[in-house]
This record gives sequence, C-alpha cells and structure tokens, in this order.
Amino acid sequence: MEPVKTAIVGLGRIASLLEDDRLREKPCTHAGAVAANPGLELAAGSDYDEERRELFARRWKVPVYADAASMLAREKPGILIIATHPDSHESYCRLAAEAGVPVAVSEKPLAAKLSSARRIAELHRAGKIKILVNHERRYSADYQKARAMLNGLGRILSVRALLCMGLRRRLIDVLWHDGTHLADAAMFLSGAELRLQKIWGGALRAREGTAFLLGSLRPPKGNLARLSGQDAARSSGQNTARLSEKGVPFLMEIGAERDHLVFELEFSCERGRLRIGNRVFEVWESGPSPYAEGFNSLKKTDDAFAGPTGYFANMIADALACYRDREREPLSSALDGYRAIMFLHSAGRWT
Repeated sequence: MEPVKTAIVGLGRIASLLEDDRLREKPCTHAGAVAANPGLELAAGSDYDEERRELFARRWKVPVYADAASMLAREKPGILIIATHPDSHESYCRLAAEAGVPVAVSEKPLAAKLSSARRIAELHRAGKIKILVNHERRYSADYQKARAMLNGLGRILSVRALLCMGLRRRLIDVLWHDGTHLADAAMFLSGAELRLQKIWGGALRAREGTAFLLGSLRPPKGNLARLSGQDAARSSGQNTARLSEKGVPFLMEIGAERDHLVFELEFSCERGRLRIGNRVFEVWESGPSPYAEGFNSLKKTDDAFAGPTGYFANMIADALACYRDREREPLSSALDGYRAIMFLHSAGRWT
C-alpha cells in the first residue's frame, strides 16, 4: 500500500523545530511523527516565513511553499496538518475541504473564537472532511491507562487541576495555550463536558498571582449534544455512567510567578484517588486504616507508568486510520476540540 502524502502548513515549533529538544520524547513534532510512520510520506510544507521554509526544506528534504493553496493544488496530499495560529485554523480547514483533502489535523486550541470553533466542528460533522485536534493526552498511553483505572475507583466525586507555566506569562494566555490540554484531558478521563461557573483570585489578564476556575463535569448535553448527536456519547466513553446529572465539582488553579512548570489532574473517587500529569502517575486505593480502628485510609498502589507514551506517534496513526477508513471517528475530533473551546470561551466573561 502506497504511503499517504502528508503536508504541513505552519512550519514553527510544533511542526518541526521542537524535534531538536533533546529531553522530549520523540517524535514530538508533526513532521517527526509523519517521518517515523511508514504509512505516511512527508510531501511538503508551507509557511509565510522564508527562514522557516528554508529550515524545514533543509531538514526534511521536501519542497516548501509560501502559499498553502498552491501547495495543495500541486502536491494533492491525503492529510493536511494545520500548525498555524488558532485564528487561521478555520480558513485552512475550509481550504483543505475545498481542495478535497480527506483528513486534516489541527493544532490546539481548535480556534480563537467560539463561533469559528463551531463552524469547524460542523464542517467535520457534515462529513466534508475528517478533522482531528492535537489534544495529545488523548493519545498518550499513560492517560489511556489512567482512564481505564478510574473505573476501579468508583464514582468520581471531585476533580482538581493545577497549571503553572513560568514566571511572567499572562494567566489568560496560559489558559488558552496550555489549559486547553488540561480541560480536554479532564473531559477525556471523566467522559464529561466541562462547564465553568465562576473565577476568583488573580485577574486572568495579569502576569502575577493565582486564578481559580470553578466549574463542573457533567454528562454531555445541550449545545454539544445537538451539534454532535451520537458523537457526544462516543466522546464521553465509558466513564459517563459514573457521573450524576448534577455533575461533580471541578477546580482549576492557574498560577504565575513560579519558576517551574506544573500540569496535573487529581481525581477524588469513592474508593481512591488518581493523580496524573507531566511525569506524574499515582493511584491510591482505600483499605483498612493502620492508624485508626473502624476507618479506611488511602494507600498508594504499585501502579505506575514507565516508558514512552507514544503521544505524537499515536495521534498521527489515528489520522492515517481515518484516511484509510472514512467512517472512523477520531479519538480527538473537532467535536472534542469544540467542547474545550466552550470552556475557554466562557472564561472571557471574567477578563
């Protein structure tokens, strides 16, 4: 079977440059993942920036274009990867659909505005093109293991999230750039839709302080259910049955003024606790307490995660599978990306 031609628009960090980071699990870029998959052929790249085009062409030995439309017309790829700024994702998704590209992979967040994210999701739902969103935790082996293990801990009763991404970044930028991953991971693991109720603490547009976002995780319904139909149930998966209609409390803490990075989720359940994040995987189970008669305590289990997560490799493999099977629904689709944008967009009321 011939490899599927794959092209990339936007030739920056996530497209190619991060592959030079010696500490990251490889592949860690779109170009790296495509090059490592024998079912794919990295055919071309496009970017307005001449220097980025030259770097990409030199590294990957493929033609480059200043104009994405010209690239699609000449190369006719089966998969287009969109690694540009969020405010251009809709136009490139439409360009790919009009050019007859069967599958597109969009970087996160899906769009810069809720209305644009909705139109991309509708484009996907209408079947004009399959659109994946690179919410990479869905493809990461440690998060998939955690999702399965949550079933053994009983009902989910509360979820806490912690996000710190350096000393001086604006909290709203951290929320949109990194919080989109955290919000989507919470929805993936719980099988729920995330709704924001209030924000207190630091101002989201500040570069200091700590903001607390309080919301709830609930079975998908409303706008998403009407938009995606059965796909909402598909996205939510096996854990939805353990969520009440009222949902469970969700608290996200976003902090500046830290000289370190933190990305973590903690699920408090009937019979234990699960904590997962960057290089973090802990499972605690309830059992007879060694400290007090008639009580249970939590004990850390031997469950852990070691080895590669395959997060980028698995994502691009899903894109290839969607190309081979046009009826397949991606593990991380534009519908899932729209759910994350709904949460991020609602935070705008507090900015």
